[in-house]
Amino acid sequence: MRKAYHEELGSIGDGLVEMANLVGSAIGLATTALLDADLKLAESVISADSRIDDLHRDLEDRAIAILARQQPVATDLRVVVTSLRMSADLERGGDLAEHVAKLARMRFPEKAVPRDLRRTVLEMGQLAQRLMAQAAEVIITQDVEAALQLEKDDDRMDELHRMVFQHLLDDQWHHGVETAVDVTLVGRYYERFADHAVSVARRVIYLVTGEQADETTTGGSARV
Repeated sequence: MRKAYHEELGSIGDGLVEMANLVGSAIGLATTALLDADLKLAESVISADSRIDDLHRDLEDRAIAILARQQPVATDLRVVVTSLRMSADLERGGDLAEHVAKLARMRFPEKAVPRDLRRTVLEMGQLAQRLMAQAAEVIITQDVEAALQLEKDDDRMDELHRMVFQHLLDDQWHHGVETAVDVTLVGRYYERFADHAVSVARRVIYLVTGEQADETTTGGSARV
């Protein structure tokens, strides 16, 4: 009985890794669809989001069933509750990838991102995908150092987000209001996506240490 219980807990972790991999792939494909005005690819990302939603609901159902049947305490309870929160972060990341794809679809056959911002947006998309891949790895390894590094790596996304706004406010902007709105949304989508990857990493830190990420980096027993 106890073995089956721990297999249930382990299967939730496996589901989280699958979700993270799907979400990371989605943001990569959505970025390509956005920059290349690839309608077919955008539609595939939008359709595939239902798989992420289904996984989220399945993980929720399994976690709630464990809470109801097993009434876990201490570390096991932390695993279940933290997994629920990570699943929610990943589901929202999938939604943001879908938003990027929907913007590509809405502007087709035109490209939503002007040529002078393509390099910045491409880097944002690549970084978003990389951060989510790191989050998946952190779920597997439960490596606190890697989780802390992910948060540091997110600083680059914040820099890129600021660069987008600086470009929009430049006197040389000549792409019009509609494109400005599109680019503003795109920047926000990637920035929020990265935040969800960081949130997953922070939750792993809490899962392993029992401390919030800020405590892990500043407390007496911190590992930095």
